[in-house]
Amino acid sequence: MNILIGDINVNYFTMGEPSSDEAVVMLHGWGANITLFENSAKLVSEKFYTVAPDMPGFGETPEPPTAWTVDDYTDFIIEFIKKLGLKRVILLGHSFGGRVIIKLVNRKNLPFTVTRLILVDSAGIRPEKNDEQLKKEKIMKTGKKLLSFSPKLLNFFQSMVGSADYKAATPLMREVLVNVVNEDLTHLLPSITQETLLIWGTLDTATPITDAEKMEQLIPEAGLARIEGAGHYSFLENPIVFEAILESYLEL
Repeated sequence: MNILIGDINVNYFTMGEPSSDEAVVMLHGWGANITLFENSAKLVSEKFYTVAPDMPGFGETPEPPTAWTVDDYTDFIIEFIKKLGLKRVILLGHSFGGRVIIKLVNRKNLPFTVTRLILVDSAGIRPEKNDEQLKKEKIMKTGKKLLSFSPKLLNFFQSMVGSADYKAATPLMREVLVNVVNEDLTHLLPSITQETLLIWGTLDTATPITDAEKMEQLIPEAGLARIEGAGHYSFLENPIVFEAILESYLEL
């Protein structure tokens, strides 16, 4: 399905029957798309109307017109939910999707009610950089300064020394990634009023379990469910445990 949000033709899917009661909106992570949620959505849609959009720059939704920030993606999701006419929503977000959710629920005067949150291996806490990361950051800054005269050379240099996500992204989405990962949302966590379920892989190296423990401590109404032995894509690596957690929490 497609819907126009601003000038962006957004790809999304829906499952289940629309109703005036709660809907579940699923937000994917960086470099991912809505297809990863299909099995989980089928389960959730047995009780809830379930919606998942490809966010701009991912899946089948075109890139944003400029290098968006987390706030821009937050504005986009608010408009998406509003345009679908959803009034009460449970937000489920993986990684980058969780980052957007943390921003969204800190907005005032939303045109809908967010009842609960499910954050899966969520981003949002900026990690302390080790010596190797600081060295790479210094090299990146030096290269950017020295090669600023040639965008083509600069892009090649950055693609060689950047992270896997950075290397895989287009030039525009690389700018977006830089905007996104450099923002720490820790200060917003105590302001989250919704009941929040944290689901985390204990071997996650992208957003480590210590991030989950910090979120559990800082979000007033949070609980943590650990998926032992799973990494950053815990919902795909151990779908049986993940879906059992969803079934219990959502009373499916």
